Amino acid sequence: MSKRDELIAKYAADLKDKCGVNPDMDLLTKVTVGLGPSIYNADSSTVSGSDEKELATVKHNFLIKKLGLSESADLDGAISSVLDTYGQSNRNKYRAVVYYLLVKHFNKASVY
Repeated sequence: MSKRDELIAKYAADLKDKCGVNPDMDLLTKVTVGLGPSIYNADSSTVSGSDEKELATVKHNFLIKKLGLSESADLDGAISSVLDTYGQSNRNKYRAVVYYLLVKHFNKASVY
């Protein structure tokens, strides 16, 4: 099994165990592949829920640029909702899992 396949399995386990979501493996794989080499870096593979700069990056680079959402949509509320689903106290919030949950939240699987 490749390193990427191992990470996808880990992300799927997080979705099931920590978020109570039965993941669409095809979409999860596409989201993970879309993140490129960032999934292999310890710092860039996770999202800090308490860092405002990090949350702004998720909002602008992913939600607005990648998913094509408008600034007027409740982006901050969606990010907050996803982080609550993942568990605010959970130390390692994987970027692929957060992005997957955001894609599902906004029903934007068609982007992938």
